[in-house]
Amino acid sequence: MNNKRVSDIKRAQKTSLLYRTIATLLSETMRENKELSNLFVNRVELSPDKSNCNVFFCALGGEEEFKEKLPHLILFKPSLRAALAKAINGRYTPQIVFKFDVTFDKIQRIEQILEDIKNDNNENKDRD
Repeated sequence: MNNKRVSDIKRAQKTSLLYRTIATLLSETMRENKELSNLFVNRVELSPDKSNCNVFFCALGGEEEFKEKLPHLILFKPSLRAALAKAINGRYTPQIVFKFDVTFDKIQRIEQILEDIKNDNNENKDRD
């Protein structure tokens, strides 16, 4: 049981390091490259076998904008993976998979629903 806890801690540390490194590298690339503006790294997940690193993005224009910019992101994947290999000491460098993060959109929808409810309650109080 103790080994599982240690491996969970190591996984969390590696995921955190991957997130910081990827976010830094991509933010520098996005500043220089107009095709990648309005994209933000939201989170990073490491697969259980540590072979894949899913990088989740949110985009100001939603999923459609992310899909438009995905081919440009894919062009940077080899250099990003090479930079990760240099930055992270490890036996293997995970494959990078870019994905759109639907969590951000869900949060925005929930906030909009709550705002609508709040406005409806305020209107009902004004009528009374």
